[in-house]
Amino acid sequence: MIDCPSPNHDERRSSISMLVLHYTGMADAAGAIERLTSAEAKVSCHYLVTEDGQVLRMVDEDRRAWHAGTSSWRGTTDVNSASVGIEIVNPGHEFGYRPFAGPQMSALIPLVADIVRRRGIEARNVVGHSDVAPRRKQDPGELFDWEKLARLGLAVERPKKLLGDPHWTDPGFCLALERYGYDVSDPLAATVAFQRRFRPELFDGTIDGETRAILLALLLKSEAVMLGG
Repeated sequence: MIDCPSPNHDERRSSISMLVLHYTGMADAAGAIERLTSAEAKVSCHYLVTEDGQVLRMVDEDRRAWHAGTSSWRGTTDVNSASVGIEIVNPGHEFGYRPFAGPQMSALIPLVADIVRRRGIEARNVVGHSDVAPRRKQDPGELFDWEKLARLGLAVERPKKLLGDPHWTDPGFCLALERYGYDVSDPLAATVAFQRRFRPELFDGTIDGETRAILLALLLKSEAVMLGG
């Protein structure tokens, strides 16, 4: 752990219940670090993970880092106050998006595991920036290995078995998507974000049978967890 303090933080207004993963979306790590530590930029994160596996601590977890922007998840609109934010160095879609490096994932996983254990964060609240801000963001993107985290119980697993299409109408699907946690004020953006997360091989925004079936399975599991089942 390397301390690399950012001045961009303030007081939390709620307890921590979420973990938000981002990619830096800049040409290189140096540029991302410079921006995240610039008072003029007014952005920050709690941790940054480089491609060679270094972990930089930028904001103390007890402080509110400025990483999520205008966002919401499961009714929480001040995501910055409710979350720990991790930036993962990757050029992103604008500068040559590529798979996340092995050493980087090897450093990220124990970091995530430690945070969720200490903070009591549920797997369903370990999310990507695009999940909480679907109208604005694409990160960490379709190449991020959510399944690796899910196998360790650190994120929600993509449903793959016994999927049944509930045949919702498109408005019905959006209501279900909102129930799961997404902001559906832009239905297409919300659908794309959901697919990018749970069906990354095809995220065209079409509400098809597979997309509906995946969401139904996630809702059933989520609500079973809420009921203690």
